[in-house]
Amino acid sequence: MNALVPTLSPRDLAELREARALLESPGVAAQLANLVGAPVEYLLAYRLPRAATRLVHGGVQLALRQSLRLATRTLGQAPSVARAPRTRLHTAAVACTGAAGGAFGMAGLIAELPVTTTLILRSVAEVARSEGERLDDPEALLACYEVLTMGGKSARDDGAESGYFAARAVLAQQITVAAEYVAAHGLMSSGAPALVQVMSSVASKFSVKIGHKMAAQSVPVIGAASGATLNTLFMRHFQRTARGHFVVRRLERLHGREVIRNAYEAAGAPAGR
Repeated sequence: MNALVPTLSPRDLAELREARALLESPGVAAQLANLVGAPVEYLLAYRLPRAATRLVHGGVQLALRQSLRLATRTLGQAPSVARAPRTRLHTAAVACTGAAGGAFGMAGLIAELPVTTTLILRSVAEVARSEGERLDDPEALLACYEVLTMGGKSARDDGAESGYFAARAVLAQQITVAAEYVAAHGLMSSGAPALVQVMSSVASKFSVKIGHKMAAQSVPVIGAASGATLNTLFMRHFQRTARGHFVVRRLERLHGREVIRNAYEAAGAPAGR
């Protein structure tokens, strides 16, 4: 394994280590629990009412179908490595939507969801473009959705099966097939089974994260955490995840997937192994 690592330059190795640190950081549930001062087990055990859970999942499905085209429409298609993504602007915007949604209870949170999702995806897409991705490439666009399924490690993870490459593998085949369909028929032609499967898989995982946020806002003992603060945490989490993800993809384009995966795993191995 380690024989492949020296093919990377010191700069590439440093970038890969930074990306790994971003991607393997605590998951969003653990970050929420830390923010509101409650044990992660308590937060994960807290359940929204079943009707609210259905509303969240339905809202996420609708938001994902509508948002990426809106999020990327004004970004332009060519890569722009020199232009930094506007992370602060997008973070401020979701703070505003979170404050507005939180002021009207559950109904406000559901109404806010499509706007917040669009802003998150727009920010993810800008990070992708800054790392050399072409937003006219269907596979690159679907990789933006992929970011929403990545949550880092949580207290319940057991190691090997919970890491970044394991998370990517879950959607890899679906994304490949769906990207071929999108290339022929367009992103918003959502009738292809492969594209429907990708959206369903992403919605399932993203709904869990949104459910954690809404549960955190609903627990009386931690009600002091505002929608603005929680939305800020969410945006920063996905911006960091996107940065790590698209750095890895850029390095894969330069050196090949196997080389980068081996170097990534070697970077996390205990010293002396």
